[in-house]
Amino acid sequence: MTTRNVTVIPARKRIGNSAKAEELPKLRVAAYCRVSTDSEEQATSYEAQIEHYTNYIKSNPEWELAGIFADEGITGTNTKKREEFNRMIEECMQGKIDMIITKSISRFARNTLDCLKYIRQLKEKNIPVYFEKENINTLDSKGEILLTIMASLAQQESQSLSQNVKLGIQYRYQQGKIHINHNRFLGYTKDKDGNLVIVPEEAEIVKRIYREYLEGSSMLQIARGLEADGILTGAGNHRWHTSTINKILRNEKYIGDALLQKTYTVDFLSKKRVANNGIVPQYYVENSHEPIIPREIYMQVQEQLVKRRCVHISKNGKKRNYSNNHPLSQMVFCGKCHEVFRRVHWNNRGKKSIVWRCVSRLENTGLFCTASTILEDTLKEKIVEAINIAVSGKNSFLTILKKNIETVLSEDLDESTADIDKRLEELQTDLIQLANSKEAYDNIVNEIYRLRDLRQETLSRNALRQDKRDRIAEMTDFLNMQTGDITEFDDKLVRKLIEKATVYNDRLVVEFKSGLEIEVNL
Repeated sequence: MTTRNVTVIPARKRIGNSAKAEELPKLRVAAYCRVSTDSEEQATSYEAQIEHYTNYIKSNPEWELAGIFADEGITGTNTKKREEFNRMIEECMQGKIDMIITKSISRFARNTLDCLKYIRQLKEKNIPVYFEKENINTLDSKGEILLTIMASLAQQESQSLSQNVKLGIQYRYQQGKIHINHNRFLGYTKDKDGNLVIVPEEAEIVKRIYREYLEGSSMLQIARGLEADGILTGAGNHRWHTSTINKILRNEKYIGDALLQKTYTVDFLSKKRVANNGIVPQYYVENSHEPIIPREIYMQVQEQLVKRRCVHISKNGKKRNYSNNHPLSQMVFCGKCHEVFRRVHWNNRGKKSIVWRCVSRLENTGLFCTASTILEDTLKEKIVEAINIAVSGKNSFLTILKKNIETVLSEDLDESTADIDKRLEELQTDLIQLANSKEAYDNIVNEIYRLRDLRQETLSRNALRQDKRDRIAEMTDFLNMQTGDITEFDDKLVRKLIEKATVYNDRLVVEFKSGLEIEVNL
């Protein structure tokens, strides 16, 4: 039997995925660098990295530069927003790059899964990644084992850094030091020291929105009015959305306060932020900057927002939402069943008219009501008549208003929140010290929530008292300034003065926001 002769043909190490058949082709080497902050010092480092790798690759006669890929100011914990990194990987897959050089694993990726995913993907194309700091070449036999260990450590470092940053932010919050993004923030900008300062022209727009809402305008009406006047949003857009108006009306920053940590980051890898519904602490900082809106006006708006969200609950338990299509919407009530009256387009024997009817007659509510239907023209005339009665008898009515305001002023003075604030400050300090004791921590948290609710109730009562004073003052000013009868129904005047009108079969009782009541015959 012939002896087999085996000749060993040693493997010739080949790097890269070049399809060229040339002998000893130059390796097309790319470099990847990243700086994960926008500070001036790191920006210099970013430029230095580009210069370093350009010279480093060109100095090797067996290499040719395939490109410098650099992401500046982007986080390394995931690759979603790293455009240059993704472009580099794509060019590797297209056979345009044979090797990648980068400073360290943490520069390449701080996410273990991402790191290994791309290393293995490149390895299938015979493309090594060389990490200078760790001296790891991913095509070496020990490369992937070392890489797994180092990438895990890098991820832990990133997680630790993320946690430290989070704790640092929370500490600043606890000290009342705020950081607010002023971009697209209507009414404010920042000075050279980073403090919020008012932009007078924009502040007038904010004041207009609050004023018109309290006068009875809907968010849609306010938005359309701003568009008609060519006023731009905080983002510089011509189109105003009701959601934008809503956010402005609810934003506590317009009274000089700041609620911090409204959202929080779910995890350090995805960077996804969600609404904070009590999962992590929030911090309410009062008087953090100059206000645009007086606190009393803001509280009145919050009361109005609640009122409009669900203004009336009928006897059968049905909620009737606020409608503001007409100045008398949600203002006219039935004297028999106390349900709200609704505006209806009526066609009676071919004669078209607009009337107001009790909703218990319009809907199948199971309630029996015999309240009469009232023509809209009649309703408007009677409300104007009630206002004119107040004007013609201004002397006696001014006396009543004077007594009303004396009554309001003789009530307990506006309640101070100083004691509550002091106790809240003490509890905040205790909260930091007892973070490791769950039971004590929970007790303090519950007490803080209780005091915050108590504080809010106190502010609401103060706002209601102030609102009552303002309404009496408005009616007093109106009567003093009005020299003659009102000749026609005025939407804005009615919204400003009238609280409600109750319809009976033979009369209409008009209740003014100042507390006056005037009855007119139907």
